[in-house]
Amino acid sequence: MTPFPISEQTSVRFSDPLPAEADVVVIGGGVIGVCTALFLARAGQSVVLLEKGRIAGEQSSRNWGWIRQQGRDPDELPIMVEANQHWRNLATQTNRDIGLTQGGVTYLADNDAQMARYADWLPVAQAQGVDTRLLTAAETRALLPGTGKSYAGALHTASDMRAEPWVAVPALAEIAARAGAQIREGCAVRCLDLAAGRVAGVVTEAGRIATSEVVLAGGAWSSLFLRNHGIALPQLSVRATVAKTTDLPAVAGGGVADNRIAFRHRADGGYTLAPGGFHELFLGWDALRALPKFLTQLRADPFGTRFLPTAPEGYPDAWGTARRWSGDAPSPFENQRVLNPRPNTAKVRDLKRKFVMLFPQLPHFDISHAWAGMIDTMPDVVPVVDRVSALPGLTLGTGMSGHGFGIGPAMGRILADMVMGNPTGHDLTRFRFNRFTDGTPMRLGPAL
Repeated sequence: MTPFPISEQTSVRFSDPLPAEADVVVIGGGVIGVCTALFLARAGQSVVLLEKGRIAGEQSSRNWGWIRQQGRDPDELPIMVEANQHWRNLATQTNRDIGLTQGGVTYLADNDAQMARYADWLPVAQAQGVDTRLLTAAETRALLPGTGKSYAGALHTASDMRAEPWVAVPALAEIAARAGAQIREGCAVRCLDLAAGRVAGVVTEAGRIATSEVVLAGGAWSSLFLRNHGIALPQLSVRATVAKTTDLPAVAGGGVADNRIAFRHRADGGYTLAPGGFHELFLGWDALRALPKFLTQLRADPFGTRFLPTAPEGYPDAWGTARRWSGDAPSPFENQRVLNPRPNTAKVRDLKRKFVMLFPQLPHFDISHAWAGMIDTMPDVVPVVDRVSALPGLTLGTGMSGHGFGIGPAMGRILADMVMGNPTGHDLTRFRFNRFTDGTPMRLGPAL
């Protein structure tokens, strides 16, 4: 199995030579970029996928592995329903077991007020034919036998799934390569090459590729890439800590979360643990610029984010990271090939303590690995999926706000059709780029 997490030390798998030209260049080798390249290649487009570090090296291999419909924004949910079907189909086309399992997702409720919030989301699920339902306190106890805590009930979606992200996303890249996509790791795109105000190519550290269409799926790096071209995107990158236990018996079949801890059983026998609703924001110039756009979110959850005064050197919003550069010199993307943030060790210790309290009957276990990832988040907690009118030829798919792994295959299909000028099959008004500047009131996605 691939060493986890994926990092600069992970062996290069994809090293295709750069062509002189392509129909489309995709920037970013996370799940969104990989799936976009996959669907473009299947549509007969000559597509090049370029990743500065490693495929799935950042948040796409560091997430919880949940493939969830439950709790989605109403405008995201139809796309997520489509993604579920893509996952089932793609899992049969890989050369490896990606751990795709239908175990459901369960949100536990401490009290009746939380149950009422969950009940408010049920009509959203019902409108899309999703099998979400409320569980009683007795049904919740039966779902989690041996738990040391009583819950008022739960929200449960049996059709939700999970997979092992550090295996799944490279496996999807292998499918894309077999479909004809050219993929190159360790090759940063420094900037766009513009002619008469529109995209004419990309400038990489290994040379120029002529193209009239570029998809930017750069995750936590998207805002920095755009700023170099004079485009402001109010996107923040927050650190999320995750841990893995040593082998334990299964106490729950799917993904489970309450206000304090989220967990799911893994294909390798341990559990993935994460703090419930907690992230850390490294302050920097872009964070300060974007902060006014995030006030609605911060007021709604004032204690969900811890602010840290400075990011490590080379991070996208570190105080010393360059905001402007040219294509004929190394860029910030070459200085930091893979974002590999240190986990919050206090949170890791706390995760073990909380899991023991929740399941006191479990045998002794240790935390075998801990890691962190940088989540690209937007002020309203839903992504930007749109053409960039200020730079014709550029399409943006970013800000998945921690929701990207599960929804990735459908977002990739949508971005591919958007680039080709085909109908996308979904109403994407909610995800338009200019919603932060056209006076639209901020509407947060459901905090479930």
